This record gives sequence, structure tokens and C-alpha cells, in this order.
Amino acid sequence: MSDARRLEVGRIGRAHGLRGEVAVTFVSDRPERTERGATLVATTEAGNERALVVASARPHQGRWLVCFEGVDDRTAAEELRGCTLLADELPTRADELWVHDLVGAPVVDVGGTDLGRVIAIEANPAHDLLVLEGGALVPITFVVEHDAERIVVDLPEGLLDL
Repeated sequence: MSDARRLEVGRIGRAHGLRGEVAVTFVSDRPERTERGATLVATTEAGNERALVVASARPHQGRWLVCFEGVDDRTAAEELRGCTLLADELPTRADELWVHDLVGAPVVDVGGTDLGRVIAIEANPAHDLLVLEGGALVPITFVVEHDAERIVVDLPEGLLDL
């Protein structure tokens, strides 16, 4: 793996079958993570790391069944259970927002008024919410601009008065 920032992209579950496949729950929507030859890093709770190369992957019941090079039997697959999978951060597209880029960022409205920093992202059925210092919630749909230095939001009048 390179010196790029690593992101959590999945978690290895149980072994599947006898030939070394494992069930993986991915939290990444990037298809590159499951392509043959993709390199992922398996990290244990103790902090031990092991590079794994995808030999094959196929969707199965809401997860992926993945075979890694060198993991050839059920015993080797069971040793990976519970590992977190990390991968190098990939370049983002202009329309993408990533939690790790938003948390900690200052938020201003279109007039330049400081609204505080994002302390968390809260999942919500309609739209995820930016949780600001002080507890204000801002639906992510109101983000009109974001970069490494700040997030700009265009809020309806009175939203933060609720």
C-alpha cells in the first residue's frame, strides 16, 4: 500500500465454504475495491496488519464473497474473521461528500456567517444531517460548496431558530 491516507472499506465476517472464501460487508461504494488484484489491508483489533490481494469477489445476499490470494482453505479464511479492511483513499468526484472530510470542518452560510464546526454526521432517512457544535442539525442537502477549508450552506430562513 502507498503512503496515501487509508480508509475503512469493510469488515470480514465468517468463512464461506471450504476453499478460503470469506463473507465481507463493504462500506465502500467503489467497485475498484472488489476487482481482481485490488489490495486491501486486514487489521485486527490488536492492530496487526496484513496485506490481502483480491483473487475473486462476487455479491451474495447483501454482502460479498471474497477469495484472497494465499487464503486457500477454510482454516486460513477463519483466521481473518473480524478483521477490518482498509484501503488507500481514492480521488473523490466533484459531487461526492465523505464523512472523514466533513467532520471537523468549519461551516459558514452563504453570507459568510460562522455556524460552527461539524462534530458528527447523523444518519436520517430523508437526508444525512451535519451535527454542528452546540447541537444544531443541518440537512446535507443544503451544502452548496465544500473544500478542505470549509463547508458553505444555503439555509432556509429560520432553520437554525427551531
